[in-house]
Amino acid sequence: MALKTKRDEFSLIPKIVNGGIAGIIGVTCVFPIDLVKTRLQNQQVGPNGQQLYTSMIDCFRKTFKSEGFFGMYRGSAVNILLITPEKAIKLAANDFFRHHLATEAGRLPLKREMIAGGGAGFCQIIITTPMELLKIQLQDAGRVVTQKTNSKVMGRISATTIALDLIKSRGIIGLYKGTGATMLRDVNFSIVYFPMFARLNALGPRKNDGSGEAVFWSSFLAGCAAGSTAAFAVNPIDVVKTRLQLLTKGVGEVSYTGILDAFQQIYHREGIKAFFKGAGCRMIVIAPLFGIAQTVYYFGIAEWLLGLKKGTELTSYKWKQDLTEM
Repeated sequence: MALKTKRDEFSLIPKIVNGGIAGIIGVTCVFPIDLVKTRLQNQQVGPNGQQLYTSMIDCFRKTFKSEGFFGMYRGSAVNILLITPEKAIKLAANDFFRHHLATEAGRLPLKREMIAGGGAGFCQIIITTPMELLKIQLQDAGRVVTQKTNSKVMGRISATTIALDLIKSRGIIGLYKGTGATMLRDVNFSIVYFPMFARLNALGPRKNDGSGEAVFWSSFLAGCAAGSTAAFAVNPIDVVKTRLQLLTKGVGEVSYTGILDAFQQIYHREGIKAFFKGAGCRMIVIAPLFGIAQTVYYFGIAEWLLGLKKGTELTSYKWKQDLTEM
């Protein structure tokens, strides 16, 4: 297989378009599970040990029963709107950093892969933070209302209303509540995800068209495996981030002053298991989300739409060859 070198042309626009398309398709498929994950993570144990939801299935069943099919997609509009630039930035930035960090021979050591992934995770937080903030309020509204009123009836709430209220009361910076925790989660996620995906994808069979690309199911499985592993690894940070970004609390729920305070209070009040609330849901969300996103990303839809030649896939960086030479 011909290896990509730093002298090869890097086309950024098609990668951005492909990333956006991949994000839209991926998030549409997995959003209901993400909603369940958010509600489980925000749920705190009451003074008598009572909980609104006892499990992932229980949360899904109660949410669907009280809010219906469209209730499972509460907050999806803002997520789909902002996931386009978020995934576009994440996937394209990783490829951009990998391209420029690769040696002339096309090699990319693990340390450089991790730097590239971390850089991609850092770049995305400008979009991720407000997207997550608004999505969480909309996803968790049903749980908070039910806990407060024990009623299935919920007033009309929208991302626009929440955003305008935040901007009016706190300025544009209000949309960036929880930025530190979001950065901590996304950078660490990308440091784990992208190198793992590249290596797993490099092990899969290649297409017979001379492109050197992995077959679609190989990219899908690599995305699923790397995504679920990275999601589990950063779940404690995701729990803290979700709690910090929740603006409306349920009855008896505590507030946190920052990342360290949240870690300490959650640990003392709920124990170590609380940091893995929603971990199963998050893994189920992230696995197909990134599996689908990576597969769609490599389809080259943007190149087809723009009438451009599809670039060769930059994945293995002689890593597979290096293994055989060890």
